Amino acid sequence: MSAAETDDIDAVPARRPARWHIAVFLAPAFLVYTAVMILPLIETLRLSFFNVVAGQMQFVGLSNFQTLFGDPRLSADFWNALRNNVIFFIIHMLVQNPIGIALAAMLSIPKLRFAAFYRSAIFVPTLLSFVIVGFIWKLILSPIWGIAPWLMDLVGMKWAFAPWLGKPETALVTVSLISVWQYVGIPMMLIYAALLNIPDEVLEAAECDGITGWSQFWKIKLPLILPSIGIISVLTFVGNFNAFDLIYTVQGALGGPNGATDILGTLLYRTFFGFQNQMGDRSMGATIATVMFLIILAGVSLYLFVIQRRMRRYQF
Repeated sequence: MSAAETDDIDAVPARRPARWHIAVFLAPAFLVYTAVMILPLIETLRLSFFNVVAGQMQFVGLSNFQTLFGDPRLSADFWNALRNNVIFFIIHMLVQNPIGIALAAMLSIPKLRFAAFYRSAIFVPTLLSFVIVGFIWKLILSPIWGIAPWLMDLVGMKWAFAPWLGKPETALVTVSLISVWQYVGIPMMLIYAALLNIPDEVLEAAECDGITGWSQFWKIKLPLILPSIGIISVLTFVGNFNAFDLIYTVQGALGGPNGATDILGTLLYRTFFGFQNQMGDRSMGATIATVMFLIILAGVSLYLFVIQRRMRRYQF
């Protein structure tokens, strides 16, 4: 065999063995996720195009959507819930995420004492059950047996106390702030991890240029963690437009008082399962769920295909 033929044989890359074990390990999670998430989603989307006619399920096309947006009662409830959901989301974006970023920035200070304790204390509420959180805050803010009036009286501010959960103009803001208190630890930890991921060489170069303290955070650290802030914003959007549990625990399925805290999740629950004198309607409930899915899909797509592409990325 000539030397040229030997070189040709050596140049042929060796075949990599098939990695079937990857599919084996992924199969259980994929099957569970498909059974719990994908198949119910497909069935919900399908059910929104059907309705009970003469005791049988029949395809009605977009008739359910026309009813949702055309019926005076249903459309009024839907637009009220959507407006409340948008306010719920805006409060989280303007309060929860900035506080989470500020807490992460302070906890990332190298010389801060008891930083681990502070991180744990702030993150613990996210591990609590929403039932416990809702019940505790209802007790705290109760004008009859709550401790909030007493605590405000200690600092001479009892005059400012009001039954915030019972007033339509303050109930939604109050429930939103309760949710912020419970979940502020999530953006805090994600931003904290992003700050720790910044190379020391970048920070040392900034210090050599005289950029220290909060000036270093605004000019160096904040631009570097913008991708993480974007991801947190998307998670906040998806979580808020899927919200149900805390509102249901604190204000009930009706989203009281007078629908002031009614969001898409509670409206979906009442419509699908029925509540008190309202009969459940699976097709209309699936229609509301489909609209919620489309809203979330539109928001996530806007971030992925518009905002994220324009966001400057930093690689080290």
